[in-house]
Amino acid sequence: MNIHDHDAARYVADGLSFGVLVGTIANMLPSIAAGMTIIWTAIRIWETETVKRLTGRKD
Repeated sequence: MNIHDHDAARYVADGLSFGVLVGTIANMLPSIAAGMTIIWTAIRIWETETVKRLTGRKD
């Protein structure tokens, strides 16, 4: 193998590595989005006037 073959193999490996990275992140995004939605909804509920009144918190 000459130097050009090594460069080509390195580019192919880098491309495959990048593809795996993108696939992993894309697979994790729905879980992250769901978790953030749950947290945001809990914060919104905690800040409602009804919950403030029930927990004895004032503005």
